[in-house]
Amino acid sequence: MSLQDRTQAVPKAAAPPQQDGKLGLALLVIAAAQLMLVLDNTIVTVALPSMQSALGLSESSLGWIVTAYALAFGGLLLAGGRAGDLFGRRRVFRIGLILFTGASLLGGLAQSGELLIIARVIQGAGAAIAAPTALSLLATTFPAGPARNKALGVYGAMGGLGSVVGLLLGGALTEYLSWRWVMFVNIPIALAVLIGTGVLVEGGRERGKVDFLGALTATLGFGSLVYAINRAGDKGFDSVTVIGLGAALVLLLAFVLIQRSSSTPMIPRGVLADRSRVGANLIMLLVGAGMLATFYFLTLYMQVVKGYAPMITGVAYLPFALGMGIAAGGIGPQLLARMSERKVVALGLLIGILGMVWFSFIKPGQNPWAVLLPAQLVAGLGLGSVFVAVTIVSVRGVEPQATGAASGLVNTAQQIGGAIGLAGLAAAATAITDHELPGNMPHALTTGYSYGFLLGGALYLVALIVALTTLPATAPQHHQEGEAAPATL
Repeated sequence: MSLQDRTQAVPKAAAPPQQDGKLGLALLVIAAAQLMLVLDNTIVTVALPSMQSALGLSESSLGWIVTAYALAFGGLLLAGGRAGDLFGRRRVFRIGLILFTGASLLGGLAQSGELLIIARVIQGAGAAIAAPTALSLLATTFPAGPARNKALGVYGAMGGLGSVVGLLLGGALTEYLSWRWVMFVNIPIALAVLIGTGVLVEGGRERGKVDFLGALTATLGFGSLVYAINRAGDKGFDSVTVIGLGAALVLLLAFVLIQRSSSTPMIPRGVLADRSRVGANLIMLLVGAGMLATFYFLTLYMQVVKGYAPMITGVAYLPFALGMGIAAGGIGPQLLARMSERKVVALGLLIGILGMVWFSFIKPGQNPWAVLLPAQLVAGLGLGSVFVAVTIVSVRGVEPQATGAASGLVNTAQQIGGAIGLAGLAAAATAITDHELPGNMPHALTTGYSYGFLLGGALYLVALIVALTTLPATAPQHHQEGEAAPATL
């Protein structure tokens, strides 16, 4: 089956014909929204030292500025996707954008760390409502064939590229304006996207209701898990940590039971009926866990150990952005036209593992051309291919009424994976750094980061095993004479 054949089935919703100009504007609207929502995972990362200094934040509070957004985003995504299916995708998309914009204003004006964290939670909730409906709107707006192929490729690229763009933009805004502008910058982008939503096609609706109890137990369960992991790295396995882990286990078990007994579950049973879709979501969770932690370690290495200014830190991420863009926008789609998704994902993960091992060789006084910059290019090339292939597999063949839930699930996997991975790998790196002390602080920090990168590579290795055991190994068929060639970006 060719890339065109595969993406024609992603999802099955029919889209009415539109003029090319309107399709181009629709693609710009959806791509801009996805980019904005994903980059907010990392745009604050480069600004963390400035936020800490301005608001007097503790180390634990600093980490929550990143994880609060990821948790709210990931925990509520399934409910957001379901709401779009039930109440109208374009309407729900607009509601999510309005909530996100208001939270960005609140965060930019925050005078305390507590208010900033609250704003990040609300931002994540708005993103959770808007993000899954964006992919569903793609299916209802773009007709099957080359137009949808291109749109899917751009959407998949934004999922990976957005994280790197956030780092670049965060560095520039923090250096030349203020850390507050990493929040304010969302406002004009979101308003422009809102104005452009008129070109998107609403599509049909499904009857039913949103499983708010399921959303609540999932969000609180994952939040308890991240809290317990963070506390274990800071205080050890004390009674509070054990209580947190127990609460997470109970809440997540309750979520599973609620989903199994509900007549309208957040995850329709058909979404996870396909083995390859289950595998794709597991891969996205593991890759998200490794990638967000990687950005966290690299930012601290560059600013704390190397002493780079925020702008220089942002610019230093260019190799990652370049590698991600080349892979997601060109190499990945072309590979998918010639080989199976299993091979493309496996190849991308092997390259990503190579990049993580390369990162582990960082040293405090090292020339950035030895490890920091080339390892980013390698990792970006690998992960860019993975994002495109996994996005296609995760929503292929889903029934039209379940496209919001399916797209919400793959986004959930990335966000929850990022929150858990950051908490776990940061705790491990901190423990290793503490073991190296007393001694040279830059050396101790770098040692912790080095082992953190290796643990991230281990997550990619697990993802590779998942890919080899769940994704289809069938190679695409050659095109018949007169059949359109697969579209690339």
